[in-house]
Amino acid sequence: MTISLTSLSRRTAGTILGLSAALALLPGTSVAQEFPTKPVRIISPFPVGGGPDGVARLVADKLSRTWGQPVIVENRPGGNGFIAIDAFKRGAKDGTDMLILDNVHLAAYPSLFKKLPYDAAKDFDTLLPLFKTYFFFTVPTNSKYKTVGDLIADAKANPGKLNYGSWSIGNPVHLGSELFESSTGTQMEHIIYKETTQLYTSVATGELAFALGSAATAGPLYRAGKLRLLASASPTRTSAYPDVPTVSESGGPKGFEVTGWNAVAVPPGLPAATTEKIKRDIEKALAEPDVAEKFKSFGYDAFPTTRAQFNQFVKNESQRFGDVIKKANVSLD
Repeated sequence: MTISLTSLSRRTAGTILGLSAALALLPGTSVAQEFPTKPVRIISPFPVGGGPDGVARLVADKLSRTWGQPVIVENRPGGNGFIAIDAFKRGAKDGTDMLILDNVHLAAYPSLFKKLPYDAAKDFDTLLPLFKTYFFFTVPTNSKYKTVGDLIADAKANPGKLNYGSWSIGNPVHLGSELFESSTGTQMEHIIYKETTQLYTSVATGELAFALGSAATAGPLYRAGKLRLLASASPTRTSAYPDVPTVSESGGPKGFEVTGWNAVAVPPGLPAATTEKIKRDIEKALAEPDVAEKFKSFGYDAFPTTRAQFNQFVKNESQRFGDVIKKANVSLD
């Protein structure tokens, strides 16, 4: 029997194609490790429309273009972020479900709750921060306080009579204010509001002596001329508000900082190549000029860091929050 070279070539080619297809299905092959091969979901505990949501959607759009797959932001606000975290825990474990967390979820809640519905060390792998923002001391435009030193002096002269506000127990504004009391040896009253608009309106009308606020939350009333920024709780003056002194420059404690930050987490146990690709592509998205412009409009700062440095930062923040919570005897259960 004669076998032609043409038919042999065809059989050989078919065999090679069949082997290639089979290899593509095997774990550990370069084809199987290509990520992502299906749509990606970014689960967020924040409502639509705020600064964190705007950043998440901007990053999602850039990742979608880079990966050639739809990347959607799914907002699951409420329940202290536990609704979003639960959805993530029940979601895909291959990296196509990601989670946005903030400093409260990672650094404060472990000290505020005796029992949490998640274990930050086991339920997710925190890859990298998205941004950092510093808080300002906001006062009414016509406030008698010209410096943080004035505020401290009045608080010491009238223990328990000055008030400040926030939107809940255990948020960065509340804990930052508790830290301020601890650092200055003062005692003030904490007033809780349902949401941020009501909170900063109460500052503007003089119902509150002051409130810590970010450029994203307090900025609209500041730009409308209804709030004054007394000082920035940052190590140096912020680039967006260079005329606003730091707390220490304004007569307050040295080195006083109150920050908020968001981070991206993925399921634990992903292949190293997958986590590195996700981290690298998010970093690339964050480095683009339009993201920098968005950060500027929200008063956010880029937060470039290595994974090791960020993990140490979270540990330091957890210790700092834990000390404040213990001293203030604050609990949420």
